[in-house]
Amino acid sequence: MHDIVQDYYGRQLQHSGDLKTSACCDISQMPEWLKPLLARIHPEVLSRYYGCGLVCPPLLTGCRVLDLGCGSGRDVYALAQLVGPSGEVVGVDMTDEQLAVAEKHRAFHAEAFGYGNVRFVQGYIERLDELGLKPGSFDVIVSNCVVNLSPDKDAVLRGVQRLLKPGGEFFFSDVYADRRVPTAVRNDPVLYGECLGGALYWNDFLRLSHRQGFIDPRLVTDRPLAITDPALQPRVGNLRFYSATYRLFKLDTLESACEDHGQAVVYRGSIPDCPDHFVLDKHHCIETGRVFPVCGNTWRMLRETRFAAHFDFVGDFSRHFGLFAGCGGGLPFDDTLTAAGATACC
Repeated sequence: MHDIVQDYYGRQLQHSGDLKTSACCDISQMPEWLKPLLARIHPEVLSRYYGCGLVCPPLLTGCRVLDLGCGSGRDVYALAQLVGPSGEVVGVDMTDEQLAVAEKHRAFHAEAFGYGNVRFVQGYIERLDELGLKPGSFDVIVSNCVVNLSPDKDAVLRGVQRLLKPGGEFFFSDVYADRRVPTAVRNDPVLYGECLGGALYWNDFLRLSHRQGFIDPRLVTDRPLAITDPALQPRVGNLRFYSATYRLFKLDTLESACEDHGQAVVYRGSIPDCPDHFVLDKHHCIETGRVFPVCGNTWRMLRETRFAAHFDFVGDFSRHFGLFAGCGGGLPFDDTLTAAGATACC
């Protein structure tokens, strides 16, 4: 599988227009704050972008960030501007051709930003312990449509857990399926390269997260994917695929369910570019100044992470009122398409 991925992204794909599906390409509306950041990135780096989502969470100034499967470095160079001169961004990728593009333009970006705060490491995301990265040294780890390409996803999350600081988060976009992907699809080189063959069944992803110590994965955004290539569509049959962004916090105190302790938070409106509300995940859009009831896990995700200074906290864990209302199961993704449907973006 490593050979297939290296060939597909190193030699077969020369720019994003070569993609055959909308899986590895973000069609969501670009936020206004991101546009000036991307305008400073070299055109060759932008042309070889194959991500499926936005992996720039808020409040990154001064953070140390790791990008798994950084490719030619688009997200690395965007994140470099968000962490600023006091932060650092490290990109890891196994494909020599992609890293060559990222390295070639490192001096260009240092001059454009006014500082150099990035570095790139050649290696496999399943073997992060072999790359000389210090355990517990990253505030945030990101990945953009890459974990699905890994043949050992347990090893990826195990490495992420090892490298994150307590209270740090893994914020990443990837592709998921509504059921387990059959062998024929999983072993198809093109479908694998297009981020479909290696997609996890969403419930298996939750089990994997729990296994590696990420007790309460939070879905941030999702969208259905369309297989628009007429030669590929029959190969996937009734499988449904989704692009989704999750955030996983490294917090040992989280519980396996959303428990009600009578707690609440009040957002101060002080996070940059989030004056009116803060979105923790798909089900928690917290308005500025409003007392917002939360479960114990959400309370800890805000109180024991880099977000703490931007909230007031109500309550503690001295009382318990049972399961928090609305904590349930079932397919977490929306099947609703836009008016134009889910179409290829490139």
